[in-house]
Amino acid sequence: MAMTQDYTLERDCPATTIPAGAKVQLPAGERVFITQTLGGNVTVRTDQGLFRIAHEDAGAIGGFAASPVETPAAAAEFSEQAVWDALKTCFDPEIPVNIVDLGLVYDLAVDEVPGGGHAVAVKMTLTAPGCGMGPVIAEDARKKIAALPTVQSAAVHIVWDPQWTPQMISDTGRKALGLE
Repeated sequence: MAMTQDYTLERDCPATTIPAGAKVQLPAGERVFITQTLGGNVTVRTDQGLFRIAHEDAGAIGGFAASPVETPAAAAEFSEQAVWDALKTCFDPEIPVNIVDLGLVYDLAVDEVPGGGHAVAVKMTLTAPGCGMGPVIAEDARKKIAALPTVQSAAVHIVWDPQWTPQMISDTGRKALGLE
């Protein structure tokens, strides 16, 4: 869900600068304009620029009720599709399309581990090599994969080959961005 509304922070709030990826503290009383709430996190604009507020810190935004974190509907059992569904709940904080439909996920490997669990490894890229949000997006994806049933390890690696281009956006993503 995307929202556009002004709010005020009721307490100091950890945030991440966009696109640099630096961790900062937004002060209580700061006015924020919500630009995106996809994937459970909140993207806000202030007089100082854009920031990502993690879902667990969204309670600092006075009068804003964060939606529950999106989880794959089929997460009752592990499957490769459940991993893809989890990845589709991860978003670049500046772009209202999930990382799968943006064409950022290049590879997904699932291995069984002793004891019946699963190890999941993902290779993904970013829309721009200099984007400091890469580790933040990758960690969001890793956490959502790790939360799936029987996942014993989850790793998300950022790669640069091949270089991402807008042609990698899926038809669904292109429609969401108004490119078709």
